[in-house]
Amino acid sequence: MFRFLAGGRFRPTAALILVLLPFGWCFAQGSVQSPEKQQSSPEAAQPSSTQKTAVSSDGKPSGKSENKITPEQAEQLFRDVDTILAFASKDTSLPVKHEVKRRLASRDEVVSYLKKNMAEDKDVQRLRRTELVLKKFGLLPQDFDLQTFLVSLLEEQVAGYYDAKTKTVSLLDWVVPDLQRPVLAHELTHALQDQSFNLDKWLRRGAEDLDTKKDLTPDDIKKDENSEAREAVAEGQATVVLLDYMLAPMHRTAADAPEVVQTLIEGMANCSAESVQCKNAPIFMKEELMFPYHYGVEFEAELLRSQGKDKAFTTTFMNPPQTSREIMEPQTYISGEHLPPLPLPDFKHVLKNYDRFDVGAIGEFDVAVLAEQYADQETAHNIYPNWRGGYYYSARLKGNASAPLGLIFVSKWATPKAAAQFAAIYARGV
Repeated sequence: MFRFLAGGRFRPTAALILVLLPFGWCFAQGSVQSPEKQQSSPEAAQPSSTQKTAVSSDGKPSGKSENKITPEQAEQLFRDVDTILAFASKDTSLPVKHEVKRRLASRDEVVSYLKKNMAEDKDVQRLRRTELVLKKFGLLPQDFDLQTFLVSLLEEQVAGYYDAKTKTVSLLDWVVPDLQRPVLAHELTHALQDQSFNLDKWLRRGAEDLDTKKDLTPDDIKKDENSEAREAVAEGQATVVLLDYMLAPMHRTAADAPEVVQTLIEGMANCSAESVQCKNAPIFMKEELMFPYHYGVEFEAELLRSQGKDKAFTTTFMNPPQTSREIMEPQTYISGEHLPPLPLPDFKHVLKNYDRFDVGAIGEFDVAVLAEQYADQETAHNIYPNWRGGYYYSARLKGNASAPLGLIFVSKWATPKAAAQFAAIYARGV
């Protein structure tokens, strides 16, 4: 699968678990109150915020006035952490093994942290290789700067994060308390996952960079989607708890309220007017951003309905899905479907005059995005379930780093008709 960073989408490091804002969980604001909001709170009689001049991603004043939560609101949120952690534990049956540390972070601190980690991450070269391959596929404009976009998008959209290395949940001093409480339900679910399964290590088990392997095997390609599938499990569970927290006053849950899950997913596709980076993002970037939340919450909700809480929250960590197909079509995971890996040619012999540049799986999610890019969403929805395997291999002429990038794209389909249909769709775009 096309990966921005080995080990997960939109995270500077595997240890930093972000929750982003474009997801439509604000759909219930005003109609659904969080459990804490139902109780009288001292913050109701206090000023709602203070103001500070906002700073843009380049460190310069943006000219806009940014609201800041008050010290009293921050103190109340810190107290709420323990209550919300208890809710998440009951909702998932994941035990609270120790207290979660908490801190209040400013936008400047978050942006600085993101930039530092993006610049230092050992997988940044993979990010640059992926950018060139995405452009070769036509999924990104030729002048698109992926790393700059990621930092700007994270700055714009981040609503909270849990750092698995320091075991700390960070609240953001520019996000209003009513939004931060459901975000806390999400992030504290990551804390519980971490306490039970060592989340950073678990996520990294699926994060091997294929470019470090000299002799590729079919199983290596098949495993290339492991990290994306694990990411969807972690984010799907956390998003279920976020929804359950918001729905608790109505005595509903994500499992018995599919219409609410659908509303959330629809909200994900619609960036707000203030979300400039989100609105201007290419189709692939929007879909990649939404994948672990959109399909992850559907995956977890289906497991809750058909298999129960233990299967949804524990078994998926002990026996995680391995492909985007299993996430997008939960029944393939539940039934234990096994798709044999595609055979690989002897690239060293066939392409003996070329140096390998990048290689990876083309999963069900990837062909869905390609079909949406070159046809439309309905066509993509109809074609992607027919995917049965795929990979890409990119190379350049030996000794010529400036040579054009060559690309091999192989895919397998359930029927000749589906294969021909996808080939026709893709041919229109290249």
